[in-house]
Amino acid sequence: MQLHQRFIEIAKKYPNDIAIVDVTAGKSITYGKLLLASLVLTEKYKKYPEKNIGVMIPTSFGCMVTTIALLMADKTPVMINYSVGALQNVRYAQEKCNFMTTITTEKLLDKLNIKPIEGMINIEDILAKVNLIDKVKGMTISKLPTKMIQKIVHKGSREENAVILFTSGSEKDPKAVQLCHRNIMHNVNGFTRVVNDIKNETFLANLPLFHVFGITVTFWTPLLYGGKTVTIANPLDYKLVCKSIKKNQVTLMVGTPTFYHGYLQKSEPGDFASVNTAISGADKLPRQIRDEYLKKHNLELFEGYGATETSPVISTGYQGNNKIGTVGKPLPGTKVKIVDRVTGKEVKAGVEGKILVKGDLVTIGYYNDYEETSLRIRDGWYDTGDMGIIDEDGYISHRGRLRRFVKIGGEMVSLTKVESVLETILPPETLCCVVEVPNLKKGAEIVAAVTTKEIEAKQIHKYMKKELPSLMVPKEYYVLDELPLMPSGKVNFRKVEEIIREMHNARNK
Repeated sequence: MQLHQRFIEIAKKYPNDIAIVDVTAGKSITYGKLLLASLVLTEKYKKYPEKNIGVMIPTSFGCMVTTIALLMADKTPVMINYSVGALQNVRYAQEKCNFMTTITTEKLLDKLNIKPIEGMINIEDILAKVNLIDKVKGMTISKLPTKMIQKIVHKGSREENAVILFTSGSEKDPKAVQLCHRNIMHNVNGFTRVVNDIKNETFLANLPLFHVFGITVTFWTPLLYGGKTVTIANPLDYKLVCKSIKKNQVTLMVGTPTFYHGYLQKSEPGDFASVNTAISGADKLPRQIRDEYLKKHNLELFEGYGATETSPVISTGYQGNNKIGTVGKPLPGTKVKIVDRVTGKEVKAGVEGKILVKGDLVTIGYYNDYEETSLRIRDGWYDTGDMGIIDEDGYISHRGRLRRFVKIGGEMVSLTKVESVLETILPPETLCCVVEVPNLKKGAEIVAAVTTKEIEAKQIHKYMKKELPSLMVPKEYYVLDELPLMPSGKVNFRKVEEIIREMHNARNK
């Protein structure tokens, strides 16, 4: 069954239950009204000739109803990153995915201070053209039996694209990832292992829907089981997020370590009293952040692991099944193996290697990019490009991106591991990022960017030499007001490296 077909079943079953609490708009929408709005917009979206349609709307009722309606109209939503370089991203997506029409919102364009380009259509203008006949038709269809509604809207294969998302581009140009209905449904169903009663959960939708965690975990997951979603348009509005969690009694939240760090600084004891499940992903969770949440909120943060290409969740820790320092066990129906990075042969438990994943969660491939697809997916196994270990109990330890391993003095050094040690020394409110800079003798050396004003370099150096080989200890420290982030909340390693290399060159002239 396709995602929107399942949604129709749920909306008909719980028409009077709240589906979405749109914090920005200040309104709540029931499942019945969400279904009605989706059916009305479906007729509007059918008129566009392209199969793929761009969507550039912040996390909100408007973004969610548009996504549902496009699928009902036999269109594929292409989610556009609007946080940085919006117009450039639209043009990139249009060219990459062969479409012109992009649905956006006038409020967003005004906030970004940009003028619409060819193909952009404001959702406000679409809604303005909804007349009485459209409303009556939509209302009439919404009152029909479930199976009749499912026949009226698009009904296709689970192998069809449900969305096209772009990789973060933190290391290279973004790739257009195709996720089919089967991919996302696998992850949604697998999440029931983490949360037994999704119907009675209130999810915090703080991540944008152009982020795979946002569209799968905090959009489709509650929607396909009758849960409630609290939407926040700007995840960086830390104070608003904390207030909304308390006011709406959010029970489940996900985020990146950077977001959790921000919420920790702006929250008051009691703000997260309603939360029973909090999962961190995208980057390694510093031990200090986990400890501070336990201390301040009595809330345990679990770590999860995933990728855009895996819809996204590969594994996660959760209540009653967690091992600190790991990213949990694979979701049901997900196969994970560790292979030698050189030979490609599977290694034994406890041996580090590349992480490969297989199952219904793995993307059907990159749009119009057969070469990249064939390089990353072979015999159904997706090469994550990450390094890790599976222990004898089946828990996965993520050791970082292979690209975040550098060769220094003939040795492979994990920058992620260096960061994990450095984080134990720095103050809890401090973030850090370790990068490499050129060295004529060694080829490269490690330096660190930190968000703290006071650096006792000699003391830090002395402590780290007790924990790590000398070649893994940062030789210099550079203070930044904040670390550049990707829209998903990940640290933008490419940008940090560019900044630090410029500072390093200036310092060592």
